[in-house]
Amino acid sequence: MHARPAEAFVRLASQFESEVQLIREERRANATYMFELLTLGAAQGTQILIEAVGPDAQAAVEALADLVENGFLELDRQLDDTTQK
Repeated sequence: MHARPAEAFVRLASQFESEVQLIREERRANATYMFELLTLGAAQGTQILIEAVGPDAQAAVEALADLVENGFLELDRQLDDTTQK
């Protein structure tokens, strides 16, 4: 995972109360720590699992899965809009 998608993932994951982890094979990364995501080695096309535990776990998993499935496009647009203001 490159820095910009990792930043987008961390931003979104941080909006939830639940503890969110990204899992690739046997490795786990806390989804709110960019460094952990970057060291996970999840390049484009890598299969990952998103796991969350807490009061809004289902919403967190759904939102983060949507972000990944859509290729980070919506968050890229939001970041671009913020930058242009």
